Amino acid sequence: MPAVESLQPLRIVVADDEHDTVVTLRELLRDEGHEVLAAYNGRSAVEAVRHFDPDVVILDIAMPDVSGWDVAREIREARGPRRPLLIAISGRYKQEADKLLGRIAGFQHYLVKPYDTQALLALLSGFTPAAS
Repeated sequence: MPAVESLQPLRIVVADDEHDTVVTLRELLRDEGHEVLAAYNGRSAVEAVRHFDPDVVILDIAMPDVSGWDVAREIREARGPRRPLLIAISGRYKQEADKLLGRIAGFQHYLVKPYDTQALLALLSGFTPAAS
């Protein structure tokens, strides 16, 4: 039974070049009642946002084709500052300066791997999608 069943399901893009990370997170979020689309690189993340119109994008920073910072900037340029909610995840870029770069790129949240999945779910449960 989903832990946030009374909340509106979210449309979420999960983008990470680590296949296991994407699959695990996708299943966790689906179990919570959300609609999830997987992307395995920066280009496919941008395309997913364009076609899927997500409420939330959970985006790895260190991807081989296009960095998460560049993807976030591209999304913000195309969609504006409010939607979708951008959540960075990174195991490589963990310093305060990296988190500041994330804010500049347009991320509202920055989680360091390994992150607490309950903290991620709490972020999502407190989020109410705004109209595009």
